[in-house]
Amino acid sequence: MLEIFYPDNEAESAYGIDYEGLYHKGYRGVIFDIDNTLVPHGAPADERAKGLFARLDRLGFSTVLLSNNKEPRVKSFSDGVGSRYIFKAGKPGRAGYEKAMELMGTCPQTTLFVGDQLFTDIWGARRIGIVTYLVKPIHPKEEIQIVLKRRLERIVLFFYHREKDAGTVIVREDTEKKGME
Repeated sequence: MLEIFYPDNEAESAYGIDYEGLYHKGYRGVIFDIDNTLVPHGAPADERAKGLFARLDRLGFSTVLLSNNKEPRVKSFSDGVGSRYIFKAGKPGRAGYEKAMELMGTCPQTTLFVGDQLFTDIWGARRIGIVTYLVKPIHPKEEIQIVLKRRLERIVLFFYHREKDAGTVIVREDTEKKGME
């Protein structure tokens, strides 16, 4: 039952994922969460984020920022990194992910999702077949509702890691498993 929340992959951060290798495997679009995935909650686009999006663009990836936040927050970050965006996305609902793929001209088999939350980011992307990367949250200070979700996430991740270590987690054949080290 908890498997619906399991990420396909884990990474220390969005900045450490092997995007070059993934491009060579046929992925063409990356959907990103913003807060605590790319920058601390509410922070503007920094040089690291700008550099990542420039790198992805040079590789040939299309990108979309998918956020449940309001437009002023999402648009200002989007302007900083030069990516399209969807605000008030309603994650984990399907519509935002589908709209993001439509904007990029991709399908679930050629799209990746990178986010820091299991119950919104990862679950939503997995529901429509997008390969997921769960990254560690950038900043520990979060709103109370997120803190409560993080406690539940720890329970899910305990079982995920236990099953992964036992070799019983089903991994999609076309993804690359990376442990959080």
